Amino acid sequence: MPRVECPYCERKIAAGIVAGRPSKGRLWRHDPTERPELFGDALVSCAGSLEIVDLPTPGAQLEFVEVDDTEAAEVVDGPLGTMALF
Repeated sequence: MPRVECPYCERKIAAGIVAGRPSKGRLWRHDPTERPELFGDALVSCAGSLEIVDLPTPGAQLEFVEVDDTEAAEVVDGPLGTMALF
């Protein structure tokens, strides 16, 4: 996942793509930088957590990569005859 600067704490935080908006991402939940001094042991989130931000490379998470035919031919059967999809 790309890392984007949080608008509040200015740290680089991972951002997951927003469905239907490939140029936008939602920051993951993260702790504020001043947590130990102000909040003690309380569980708090930075005000920028879950903020929608612009991704640095829109749609990069949607790229499909060509694989060798030898890799595609190796199908591993799981228990009960199931097949792994990923």
